[in-house]
Amino acid sequence: MTIRYMMLASVALVSTAAVAQVQPPRVAKKPFQVTSPNGAREDDYYWLRDDTRKNPEMLAYLAAENAYADAQLASLKPLQAKLYEETVSHIKQDDGSVPYAKNGYYYGSRFQTGADYPILERRKGSRTAPAETLFDEPAMAKGHSFFALSDWAISPDNRRVAWAEDTVGRRQYVLKVKDLATGASIADTLSNIEPNVVWADDNKTLLYVEKDPVTLRGYRVKAHVLGTPVASDRLLYEEKDDTYSMGVSRTADDKFVCIGVSSTVSDEQRCAPAAAPTSFTIVAPRAREFRYSADHIGNRWIIRTNKAAKNYKLVTVADADLAKGTAAWRDLTPASDTVFIEGFKPFDGFVAIDQREGGNRMIRVLSDAGKSTPVTADEPTYRMSLDVNEETSTPWVRYTYGSLVTPTTTYEVNAKTGERRVLKVAPVPGYDPAKYVTERVWAPARDGTRIPVSLVYAKGTKRDGTAPLFQYAYGSYGISSDPAVDPGRIGLLDRGVIYAIAHIRGGQEMGRGWYDDGHLLNKKKSFTDFIDVTRYLVAQKYAARDRVAAMGGSAGGLLMGGVANMAPADYKLIIAQVPFVDVVTTMLDASIPLTTFEYDEWGNPAQKASYDYMLSYSPYDNVKAKAYPALYVGTGLWDSQVQYYEPTKWVAKLRELKTDKNPLLFRVNMEAGHGGKSGRFERYRQNSEWQAFMLQQLGLAK
Repeated sequence: MTIRYMMLASVALVSTAAVAQVQPPRVAKKPFQVTSPNGAREDDYYWLRDDTRKNPEMLAYLAAENAYADAQLASLKPLQAKLYEETVSHIKQDDGSVPYAKNGYYYGSRFQTGADYPILERRKGSRTAPAETLFDEPAMAKGHSFFALSDWAISPDNRRVAWAEDTVGRRQYVLKVKDLATGASIADTLSNIEPNVVWADDNKTLLYVEKDPVTLRGYRVKAHVLGTPVASDRLLYEEKDDTYSMGVSRTADDKFVCIGVSSTVSDEQRCAPAAAPTSFTIVAPRAREFRYSADHIGNRWIIRTNKAAKNYKLVTVADADLAKGTAAWRDLTPASDTVFIEGFKPFDGFVAIDQREGGNRMIRVLSDAGKSTPVTADEPTYRMSLDVNEETSTPWVRYTYGSLVTPTTTYEVNAKTGERRVLKVAPVPGYDPAKYVTERVWAPARDGTRIPVSLVYAKGTKRDGTAPLFQYAYGSYGISSDPAVDPGRIGLLDRGVIYAIAHIRGGQEMGRGWYDDGHLLNKKKSFTDFIDVTRYLVAQKYAARDRVAAMGGSAGGLLMGGVANMAPADYKLIIAQVPFVDVVTTMLDASIPLTTFEYDEWGNPAQKASYDYMLSYSPYDNVKAKAYPALYVGTGLWDSQVQYYEPTKWVAKLRELKTDKNPLLFRVNMEAGHGGKSGRFERYRQNSEWQAFMLQQLGLAK
């Protein structure tokens, strides 16, 4: 934001502060017709969209909303500060990661006390060798209101590092390179790329994904040779279908560089030798409802695919037979109705498999001889996941384990002997897992489906129907919500709050069918699942009917908007962060980032059936003159995933139509994007605001 507009916002803040304490801000209605092949709709708040983010009237309204939120939350500042201090007390400030080995070095990161960003370093030959700093992120972040270092890659000769960074929050990354021997930056800089960097074997060629400057869709893979003009970068592949996203990677054995393109229902991968990534071979041509991802080890490919396996299976094909197509693929695992294969990592002599069963995520090891060995767990609800495993010649598989009670623990298991050893238990100062209980319950949905729910609460919390409940869900894109200890949640549990993750349809906790049952023309099942979980927990006396808070973000914010319209009386408070709430208008506009990727997630409103169904649940279109619960809505002005004007319009319409006197607060982060401000502690500082508001609404503001 320019200085001029920062000043404008400040003026608006001062001028509205006095009024904001008395009444919420209102914004002008300006009739506008949104047209489509299936009808037109009036949108009085469409004018709040400004792609330049410079409209003075729009900025003044956002500033007024922030001023109103400040005024309404002023009395909660002490509680907010206390919650933040409690959270920070549970964070080991000088913590570090478990080093991992790659190509003769051990890589790791560490935080200094009080630092928002880590220092990334490596040690040559052993974990005890002198440390060499790769990135001093605290220094790199100085002078930036937002900073994110994303993907980075070391050249095969270990002499250079390339990385992608973002200093705006809009996920338009800049690629930079430096010489590790001298620390000097190399002049080559590439702008507006995906956070995805791969070296070729020549140590001077970088493969990257270029973004469209308007839609921010990654659509071209290019090769840049250090020391040459960016304008002369060689185009390796361009994806013409705007419903696909893309990325570049190297295989586990580093022999190949691969370009992967992916949509909701289809994948295609093309690979070339890393020594000469010029001519790419397609692993298998794309087809609708055909998904796969391939990796390479030794002289064969291992492929995760849904071909004749809705929940995915692993197959293999020899290098010599790759050109024969899927007919040459041979099963490594059978298709299963109950086991969903999430991912895999090939090693010499075995494959480590990341899978889901019964709502939990777990690990098993499959030897080349066909022996399958699961890694066991002792808790009813938990998650395991493969960790960083860069070396393929080792028998040791690194993975992490955690639950809503157990802090994240890094393990290694020996694929040959079964020996397991703990590498690290994430430190959580002032936290005793023995003081808390985790449960798995199954809530019946209205269509009879059993919805898994993960619960945690402090021992001694009353189970008599009087406790407050904080319920979270996401439920879109097949993304599952896995349990973990959160330093920011401990203070809530200690105050008697019961926390629940509703594993609703739209995720993949129960397999691919769980996702299919919660998107496109089944999307409303996500909303009703969430509501039915709430009603079940209240009926089972986990919570008081009038002490339930709900939260979701992004597509989970769409869930919150749908729930607010469908069952407002079931919730005391709804927290919607960066919510996707203007579904139809956004999906009609192919210039908006993500729109074309998501026709197979939400539907294409150019089609009558999809248009009508999306319109029937779109939160913005279904705001009515009725009572709503208390609401806390958050957004970022520079959000590239859910544009700021969606929640802005939603809030404006709610202010116009809602008939209750419950508070509606809208917090606009003027300097951040989809994930809010950057930094290790900053997100907890931001979270403490809505947490204080939530505790107030639940009768716990002490």
